[in-house]
Amino acid sequence: MPIPDKLPRRAKAMIAFDDAYSPSRAGFLGLTEQDAVSYEAAKAVVIPFGLEASVSYGGGTGAGPRAIIAASHQVELFDEQLWCEPFREIGIVTLNEFEIATTVPEALTQLEGIVRRMLAGGKFPLVLGGEHSLTAGAIRPFAAKHPELTILHFDAHADLRDDYHGRYSHACAMRRCLDHGNVSLVSCGIRNISAEEVPFLEESGKRIRVYWAKDKARWSPGEVVSHLKGRKVYLSFDIDAFDSSLMPATGTPEPGGLFWNETIEIIAEASKICDIVGADIVELAPIQNLHACDFLAAKLAYKMLSLAFLGKTR
Repeated sequence: MPIPDKLPRRAKAMIAFDDAYSPSRAGFLGLTEQDAVSYEAAKAVVIPFGLEASVSYGGGTGAGPRAIIAASHQVELFDEQLWCEPFREIGIVTLNEFEIATTVPEALTQLEGIVRRMLAGGKFPLVLGGEHSLTAGAIRPFAAKHPELTILHFDAHADLRDDYHGRYSHACAMRRCLDHGNVSLVSCGIRNISAEEVPFLEESGKRIRVYWAKDKARWSPGEVVSHLKGRKVYLSFDIDAFDSSLMPATGTPEPGGLFWNETIEIIAEASKICDIVGADIVELAPIQNLHACDFLAAKLAYKMLSLAFLGKTR
């Protein structure tokens, strides 16, 4: 596979695209050779991108992609909700791990080029992070391709700071996405926002809709996704959106968050009324011998892909 277009020379040198895709047994879901598909036949590409450069509390997100892929080998391939083995209808391949640029701006440009290449090939990119700052790079090709794009954002934090030890910090992830004038935001599970973010939120009107975790007993999945009807949607999932009792393996675990069934119901309802065109899962910081968190993230990844492709028809 050619090196993605429009990467800086240094970033190009870092990417080893010889044998660019993992053998099926080593890739996402650990598929047998009989069940695997070629890149040409695949509709989805899993992109491990363990960027860890601006974390400000607990570390370890750089190990997230490898942990998710390893745990995915234990995920049951049959989906009881969709009543099929979704991977057979999707076709999934996994990009090999590669060296990531050392600064966040360079890394975002690197990821932008990779995602652009996937979109040009008609693939659905699922980026496994890594810290949330990566979304600002992954979103650029989508914002360029679609006249209107909405991000369905799961997170404990608003991520609307304009600067937090730099403009490309994980705490600025959604603010940098909103630098694109054609991008809007629906955030779900938020329970942390700083005073400096509030004026931007209040000034943004209907461009940003926040569903606060404290109010979740009063909102429904249908209400959350009502703003997505008929739209192109990018799904960005910070794993700390889950309650800390369910997901302690993240840099900033927060109480008062979302749980599995209500989260999946929101994504399922979204898949029925919009076109999910790409996704990322970020901020898993694996804890040794606590494999339940890795497994949760892996199952979430498979569920997101399954619903993105089959949610409308099943």
